[in-house]
Amino acid sequence: MSSLLLLAELAAIAIIFAGLPLVYLWTRPGYNFFRKLNWVLVFMTFDLIVFGAFTRLTDSGLGCPDWPGCYGTSNPWHAIGEIQLAEANMPTGPVTVIKAWIEMIHRYLAMTVGALILIQVVVAWSKLRSLGMKPLLGSLGLLVLVCIQGAFGAWTVTLKLQPIIVTIHLMLALVLLACLVTYAQQEWGEKSSSVLRLQPKPLSAKLLLLAAVALFIQVFLGAWVSTNYAVLACPDFPTCMGALWPETDWQEGFTLWRALGLNAQGESIAPVALQTIHWAHRVFAVIAIAALGLLGISALQLSNSSMLKMCRIAKLLLGLLLLQAITGISNVVFQWPLLAALLHTAGSAALVFCLVRLTEWASWNAPIHIKMVKSL
Repeated sequence: MSSLLLLAELAAIAIIFAGLPLVYLWTRPGYNFFRKLNWVLVFMTFDLIVFGAFTRLTDSGLGCPDWPGCYGTSNPWHAIGEIQLAEANMPTGPVTVIKAWIEMIHRYLAMTVGALILIQVVVAWSKLRSLGMKPLLGSLGLLVLVCIQGAFGAWTVTLKLQPIIVTIHLMLALVLLACLVTYAQQEWGEKSSSVLRLQPKPLSAKLLLLAAVALFIQVFLGAWVSTNYAVLACPDFPTCMGALWPETDWQEGFTLWRALGLNAQGESIAPVALQTIHWAHRVFAVIAIAALGLLGISALQLSNSSMLKMCRIAKLLLGLLLLQAITGISNVVFQWPLLAALLHTAGSAALVFCLVRLTEWASWNAPIHIKMVKSL
């Protein structure tokens, strides 16, 4: 299949996939089309992140070992002969029929998000007179970001799941989600009907920034654990290999540019290095939970009858922290079950959503407010 024909078929698949949510939007009453499209993009990107985790956790990242197609075709049906031959030669290898479909569905979802962002750009351009330049510039920025994300998706395959590439791929997906939520929650109202709305901003932006930095570091460490397959490097909890502070090798564990399963010298990575990767994520979890917990408690205490939405988001944030702790421990205790691992990734993305939503009530002038509850 020629490259142009392959790209045309993939574009047609993206249009079909993107058409499904568009049909839904056109048939739903309520908000205007542009606002609904923005929130659908948030929903689709969240789903893409979770399905990307499913692709990684089922070892399907190389289910189609080329990019953007599958053995030069637009879908595994057309490449069934090559896939079955690879599977017959290596039944437990990276290429199987099921893994090929998982990988290609992940790519289809990514193309769908890209197609919807293109539509967002067109809609923002068509509303240039009524909405001004900001929505268009923001949408163009999102388009650039999703293209960069697509490039890292390609490198994930061509560089054979190199850990730092896969880690950056996940981090960029979360950055894209944060930017989409920020874009969607803007009041892109018609200029003629816009009114000035004063909203209280009692939440400390400094505390929110602290929580965001802690979450970013913790997610990076978690992605580094997952992409290096170091989840079971410490098979016990709360100790690691029976020690409260296990043997570590920080230099080898956090050498970023190296192939999967190898160290910087091209030799098999040492178990101690994998322990270090796992232990760093587990230790920093205490700091991340403390920072995010303080933010959630502060937001909950500052909520009143006029800020019920902030109260709901604060409760969701605290609930997600509990979920993250449970699923993180479950990954160790129950030997990395797929459901717990998926929920752990989904929880990270949901925490990003909560932090961005809380920016609506955050101000740099607001003091950090934590009321200590006295024990009875």
